[in-house]
Order: sequence, then C-alpha cells, then structure tokens
Amino acid sequence: MIENIFEYIKEHILVADGAMGTELYTRGVPRGHCYDELNLSRPDIVERVHRDYIAAGAKMIETNTFGANRHILGTYYDLAEKTFAINEKGARIARAATLGKDILVAGSVGPITRPFETENRPGVSELNGIFSEQIDALIEGGVDLIILETFADIEEILIALHAVKRNKPGIPVICSMSFVEGGRTITGIDPQTAAEKLLSQRVKIIGANCGTGPRGLLEALKSLAISKDTILSAMPNAGLPTFTDGRFEYTAEPDYLAYYAKKYAMAGVAIIGGCCGTGPEHTKAIAEAVGNLKPKPPKKIAVGVIKEPGEAPIREREKTSFEKKIEKRFVYSMEIDPPRGTGTAETIEAARRFRELGGDAINVSDIPMARLRMAALPLASAIRCGADIDVVLHATARDRNLIAIQSDLLGAHALGIDNILALRGDPPSVGDYPYATGVYDVTSPGIVSILSAFSQGYDRLGVEIDNPADFFIGVALNQNATHWEREVAHLDDKINAGAKFIQTQPVFDIKKLETVIKAVDGRAKIIASLLILASERHTEFLHNEVPGISIPKSIREAMRGLSGAKGRERGLEIARETLDALREKADGVCLMPPFGRYKLAEELIS
Repeated sequence: MIENIFEYIKEHILVADGAMGTELYTRGVPRGHCYDELNLSRPDIVERVHRDYIAAGAKMIETNTFGANRHILGTYYDLAEKTFAINEKGARIARAATLGKDILVAGSVGPITRPFETENRPGVSELNGIFSEQIDALIEGGVDLIILETFADIEEILIALHAVKRNKPGIPVICSMSFVEGGRTITGIDPQTAAEKLLSQRVKIIGANCGTGPRGLLEALKSLAISKDTILSAMPNAGLPTFTDGRFEYTAEPDYLAYYAKKYAMAGVAIIGGCCGTGPEHTKAIAEAVGNLKPKPPKKIAVGVIKEPGEAPIREREKTSFEKKIEKRFVYSMEIDPPRGTGTAETIEAARRFRELGGDAINVSDIPMARLRMAALPLASAIRCGADIDVVLHATARDRNLIAIQSDLLGAHALGIDNILALRGDPPSVGDYPYATGVYDVTSPGIVSILSAFSQGYDRLGVEIDNPADFFIGVALNQNATHWEREVAHLDDKINAGAKFIQTQPVFDIKKLETVIKAVDGRAKIIASLLILASERHTEFLHNEVPGISIPKSIREAMRGLSGAKGRERGLEIARETLDALREKADGVCLMPPFGRYKLAEELIS
C-alpha cells in the first residue's frame, strides 16, 4: 500500500477514481435505490466497480458511502439502524478490491443537510454525532484517509472536519467543496473564503468536486490556491447531464477529461479524479495523461481582503408604494383567491371597488390549500394594471424549485409587483391533487433571503443581476401555534433574513395579537388578518378543521344557530368590533371575505 499520501504526492500526481453512484446506475442499479445499502446486499457489484477503477489506473479509490449517514439513511425503511454496518462494510469492500496493491482507500463522507433546509435540520450537536458515527465506522473498516466531498456549506464541512479529528487525530483529510455557476457554492461561499476558513483549521488538502464540469472547476481551483503550501484536489463531473430515453447521460468524453487533467496539473493540482458521470474509461484517460507527472506547486493567487457578510456595503433600498403608506398610517388590504378558471373581470372589479372605498392593497394568494386555481402572478399583474392598486403577492416554496422561484420573483418586480408575502405553502397532500409533488427547495426564510439578495443586486448564489429589485418583504406568523417558542424562533430567522412586515393568521382574540406585538418587538410592521364569519357552520369548520385558526368559545357561541343573512350580519358585527381593536394595536389589516363575497369587506371599510 501507499503508506503516506503526502510522501507520494511529492513525486507523483495521485490519480483518483471516478463516480460510484452514476457508475452503479449505468450498470443497472435503478434510480431511487439506496446505493450505499448495496454494500450489504450486493457487495460484489460494488467491489467490481472498485476493481475496474484500479485496473484503469486509479491509485486512490473512494468507499461507496457518500450518503451513508443516519440522517439520509433514515429516509429509507430501517436503514438508519444499519449505518455503522454499511460504512464499515463499504471500507472493507474497497480494501478487499485493492488485492494488496499500492492503492489508497478514502472514506467518502458527503453532506448531511440540503442547502437552505430550515425544517428538521439537525443542530450542531446532532450533526457532530451523525458525522462521528459514520467516520468511526469507516476508520474501523480500515480506510487510509477521509474525503469530505461535495459540501456547499462551509460551516457543515468544518463540523465534519472536527468530527474526523476527534475520531482519528492525524488521519489525512481531503476537504472538497462543490462550486456551481458563478464560482460559488449554492450557499454563496466563494473559493477564496472557503480556502481561508479551511486552511485556518490546518487542513492540508483542499479541493473542488462535482459542480458544472471540468472548465468551471478549473476556475474554482485557481481561487483555492491562496498559499504556496496548499495541496489541491480536483474531481470534476463529466459535464452536465442530459435525460434521454428515460436515462441520465453525461456528455464529456474521456479525452476531454484528460485535456483538463493536464490543465489541472499545470495549475498545481496534486490529486485528480472524477465525479458524477465519470467512469473507468475517464480514469484511464486521466491516468495516461498525468499519472507519470510530478506535481507542480500551485500558482498562488493574489489574496484580497475577505469581508464578512456584515461588512459589505448595504445598498439603500427604495421603498415601495405600499411600504410608504404603512409607515404613515393604518393600511387596509383585502385577500383575493385566484379563480378556478380563466375569468378575471369580476376579481379586477372587486379590487377596483376596494380601492375606491379607501383600500390600499390586494393580497393575491398562491394556490391556497393546494387546490387548483389560476397562478397568482398573472392575476396579480392583471389587478395591478386593471384596478390601479398595490398588490401583495403570496410566494410559496411548494411548487417551484430554486431557479423558478427566483425567475418568477424577478418577473414580478418587472411587472410592478414589489410587495411579497413569503410562505412555505400548504402541502399538496391537503389539496385536490394529493399525489402531486411538493418541491420545497427552500422554505419561507429562504425566499426572504432571495428577496433580500435581489435588493442588493445579487441572486441567491451571490452572482450579480442586471438591476437591483426592491421588494417590501413580508412573512406569516401563526399566533395560535401550539409550540409558540418554536414559532418565535422561526420568526426571528425570517426577520434576520430581511422581513419587514408580519401578517398574522386571522385574529379573533386580541390577547393573542398582543403576544405577536411582544414577539415582533418593533422590528417589523404588523398586519393582522381579519376573517369575516358567515355562519355557525362556517365558524365551526374554521375552528375545527383549518390549521392555524382558533376561534374563542364566546364567538362560536355568538354564531350559534345563525346562517344566511343573519349569519353574515352577525359575522360583520364581530369583524367591526375586532377591527376597532386592531386599529389601536396593529399597523394594518388584511380583510378575508368568505367564499369570494367581497361586498362584506367593502361594508367594513365603507
């Protein structure tokens, strides 16, 4: 075996293997199967992949354990309890595949969390435990080093690094991050900042893997080289995948990888392999191109001053029309649900009448309760133009991926829609298409962060956009939450991300609103939702079946036995009493007329 990786790379470029997951996929393992589990059920196919990479010229192979941590394995039936076994066996399979040759075995450890994940995200202590369990098993299985790869979050890779140091002080570690379009990780970390933080922890080998392809990876590697003592690692994808005839295919050919392997070597990279889409044929081409070369020292870049996020100059955001109103006086808005068809005339007319009666804005909901309706953005634009009134657009994380969310929000601003209420969105399971898929690339704090970045002229990755987009950003708050402390913690996250106004769930208890005021503590404007009750049946349904709504017993008793005109009349009386109280405590109100009966809202403000 190669006993010391650092001695080896003094004289040789270390050729690493290629992908494991996509290679297993090309060999017939279906998508959706837990590839790490194959260490237990099909060790033969995993070992064959290892041996093919070794035969192709790899001097370092990685264990089939990239996602083999308790958090990810727990998404599969009963696999979390097999975490240690999967990792230990993965290390032993790789060791057996070397057949006693001079081959290094690297224990592959990937990230635990998804970028922007805010719900069910493990805390630091839990992350420490999850990483430690996996790393301990890999070491027990006999790996020579650990590779922390495809990380986007610098804080998470540092937690993993500390777990390695605790479990096996002195074992070599490669810290490799994934940089995407624009030269940053998906969480916005640039290579220079990553290198600074990793090297400050005495990491000897840093690198980049995955990403957009060989060319983009080269630029990231150049920025990682901030010290002449930096040891660089490069493991690019075989380009970007295409989906053809029901299968993913990567386009970069072996010769193309070999071409860039030479460029990596000229830039001072000492460890060169492949990531997604690369197979033994790519490894063979890389080995033939650079396997006999001696590493060059990396070309040190000129290091500028790295500013912490808080040190960056903050652009003064231009306030929206609705924002200016709420800073001066109590404002009135009305929520409108998009139609279930294509007709907008009635909705636009209701918005116009609301404006004439003194209304300030229309809230346009985004597929409420996950039930099919017209998209919110085109309706918001039609109302903005047809009724000449400000619009508060609801934007949920449920239906769009990270790209589409940003694209739609930029489009909204171009259409004059600059007030956004960021929401997670009701899950598809509660709607009329329960089998539809929820996306949730981000949750509401993530949307707030996107909007805040736009106001500074950048997208979520920190890539500059053509023109800054000035949004008045709002978020929801459930004053009836069972776990109030958790709700307040989420609120703090949203305000810290840039939320400027809070919209409550429908208020029926003024004391509950006072808890909201205390939690917000003047950090944002408060808009109280006011839902007009229509009947006893409507009241009981809202109280018992709609999440987030709680109606006091006294109001339910007041609506007892009422329906039709009498129910609406009593509902309006209750709403007027509540509105009088809200004017004294909140900054505005969002009226929510039932069943599209907008005239009830008109009666409240006329």
